Amino acid sequence: MRQSNPTPATMLVVDDQPNIRRMLEALFTREGFTVLTAENGKRALELAATHPIDVLISDLIMPDFTGVEVLQKVKQLHPDCCAIIVTAYGTIKSAVEATHCGAYDYLQKPFDMDEIKRVVKKGLEQRQAAQATPKPALASTRHATPRPCMVGSSPKMQEVYQLIERAARSRATVLIRGESGTGKELVARELHNRSPRSDKAFIAVSCAALPETLLESELFGHEKNAFTGAVSARQGRFELANQGTLFLDEIGDIPPPVQIKLLRVLQEWEFERVGGTKPIKVDVRLIAATNKDLEKAVADEKFRQDLYYRLNIIAITLPPLRERIEDIPLLVEHFLQKYNAQNARHIATVHEETLRLLQAYPWPGNVRELENAIERGVVLSDPGTTVLTPDLLPDPVRNAS
Repeated sequence: MRQSNPTPATMLVVDDQPNIRRMLEALFTREGFTVLTAENGKRALELAATHPIDVLISDLIMPDFTGVEVLQKVKQLHPDCCAIIVTAYGTIKSAVEATHCGAYDYLQKPFDMDEIKRVVKKGLEQRQAAQATPKPALASTRHATPRPCMVGSSPKMQEVYQLIERAARSRATVLIRGESGTGKELVARELHNRSPRSDKAFIAVSCAALPETLLESELFGHEKNAFTGAVSARQGRFELANQGTLFLDEIGDIPPPVQIKLLRVLQEWEFERVGGTKPIKVDVRLIAATNKDLEKAVADEKFRQDLYYRLNIIAITLPPLRERIEDIPLLVEHFLQKYNAQNARHIATVHEETLRLLQAYPWPGNVRELENAIERGVVLSDPGTTVLTPDLLPDPVRNAS
């Protein structure tokens, strides 16, 4: 793997353990890299702001930022860098979270020297191949904010990821189904981010949050004086999402009059604003989501059958958390990273009994409820706590078994 180019590749190694930094620096300096080292995320970002970074190797758990957060921030500055996450957290066996956030690979400590050299070599080869592929002429800064990550490696989540990969590049309408708290908007955003429209707008609307009159105006816009208070014309979400993606959450709550207008858009890709007569053409990829039984709503004549068929071209069903309990350790680690950073805590592992309780609880609120439980535990822990113990869990979780 020795670098033979006139300009050697630059590697940034981020780890709070000095021996790891020294070992990787020595190894890859011998391989011809220019190696920069940082003891924490703050120093890593300082170096990334002033140096070209071709390869990033970052520890997962550090005192200030997590490795995934460092990865996301470095990729804002160097989108083509090959990023590799390493961790000593032995219960995590999957690369899913890191790879969905932009990492090339994910290794567990202690790692083999030949293995990490092999991973870096393959990552750089993939990077060079990607750089040789022609890119669209227009650049975009829409992803300057780090994307939320989908987390899970269970067979059911792997099926979801496969459907996302297959559906993302098409224009076909997608209907995402699942209980509240399962992460339907994350799937919608991932479909958009992996689509040819990723440099255009992603517009989300909660259909359940607005009454009928406001929902129609919100979706389709209105003309001046269309109703009391309409002092000027206003674009709706369909216009704002033109050439991008529109996500309609809780589609099952759309009232019948709006269903009729939405059906026309899906058939003709045109509509009129409220109070208007001029047809407006749009090019929008529509993604809808619901936690309701739409088939029953159709049978009860509360939801139009023709609209249901227009929406249900590709269906992605998210499993409830109780059906993928093997993902709980990975989710817990993800939320520990997030809330450690927000609350200046350093919980690095989970007590065995804590994990047993977390996997025994049925989680009626799904991933959102688990996230709330982990945030509570982190916030209520003492500053020096390094283990998530059962006493930090909410009462319903502790009393579940």
